[in-house]
Amino acid sequence: NEEEFLKVCEKRKTENGGKLKAVDINKKELEIEVKELKSLSQVIEGLKEKFPGLVHWRVPVCNSAAPLAADFDNICKTLVGTAINTPVIVNDQVGLSRATTGCVIACLFKEFQISASFEGLVETVPGVNASLLKTDRYVMNPEKDTLNRGEFEVVKELISKLKDGAGAKNNADKIIDLNGTPKTGGTGIKQLRENIAESKLSYEIMDDAAQAFLKTKIMDNIQKYFYLIAFTAYIRESAAAAREVVEADQKAAVALPASGKCSIPAAQLKLGKSFVTFLSENAGLDDLIDTGKGNLQWERDIPPAALANLEGLAAKDFKGNLGKIIHDIYQTAHVMFSDMPQGDHKKRAKYRFASKTLMRILPQPLSKEIEAKIEQKAITLDLYEILGACTWGQA
Repeated sequence: NEEEFLKVCEKRKTENGGKLKAVDINKKELEIEVKELKSLSQVIEGLKEKFPGLVHWRVPVCNSAAPLAADFDNICKTLVGTAINTPVIVNDQVGLSRATTGCVIACLFKEFQISASFEGLVETVPGVNASLLKTDRYVMNPEKDTLNRGEFEVVKELISKLKDGAGAKNNADKIIDLNGTPKTGGTGIKQLRENIAESKLSYEIMDDAAQAFLKTKIMDNIQKYFYLIAFTAYIRESAAAAREVVEADQKAAVALPASGKCSIPAAQLKLGKSFVTFLSENAGLDDLIDTGKGNLQWERDIPPAALANLEGLAAKDFKGNLGKIIHDIYQTAHVMFSDMPQGDHKKRAKYRFASKTLMRILPQPLSKEIEAKIEQKAITLDLYEILGACTWGQA
């Protein structure tokens, strides 16, 4: 609530001698002398005096997860009726994930305008290869791994359910890349798709508490990517419909003599239905993402032969073979994490794998004892602490 927030700021200013304490984006603490306090809405109203055509629309959304379907519609309603060259300014508190999401949605709406307005017109220009303008022909770098390409199992299922789902994903990926970082051909600072893969890589080196938080964030970002593809399918369907649905008395004004196709000015385009309606017509998508967003391999599988070797050594003489067990665990980790670059991340990933694997192969009586110590918080799931408890009976 802007009014309540303004009252709180006024109260704090009064209690602090006309100054407000704040924290900037880099978490640096500041104390600012306040000459005037205005809410965001008041600032925007002031700007309208200089820019009378300015339209301000606030859409509260989650930082990691997808906006609600109604939020997609609210953004579209704000953009309907704008010209093809109308600037769109997207802003959030930090300017990372939410702002980038808003930019992707706005760009996809602009594609709706371009596709619905100009496709018929472009086809009348001699020598133009219209297929070159198709954004669904976008080809991602094949050298990227499956996570960076966004080939999650739940996304594959979505593609199979949508009409031309592959085209929708290609279209969405192109816009996401253009709004991403320079390394993917964009001009932004956040890569909504590849950020998922980066977070997944970090997941492997985190402790349990951090993993729980990061797992939720990863699943939220997969949900966002899922709905951006679904929204792209909706926009593509809407563009095709808008080219055909023209009132009979208006068709003569927008029809092209050469082809009979319509070229409707962008500001006159309407969306035939809402994104909420589109999702209801494609029943099951909400349930699909709710159950499928966690369908990832969260832990790397130890090769069966390596696990059998370690279990055999532990069963035969755990303490007598402990040196070889630790050696073989790390030898296995060296192979399993060979895809990760050298550095602290790789060391932590291997160390965490060693800790969990040792717990996995402990002989039954010892395993129960160590699990009890961890549950009582006498020790943690740490390789050296487990070894200490196994060999000397104390952490």
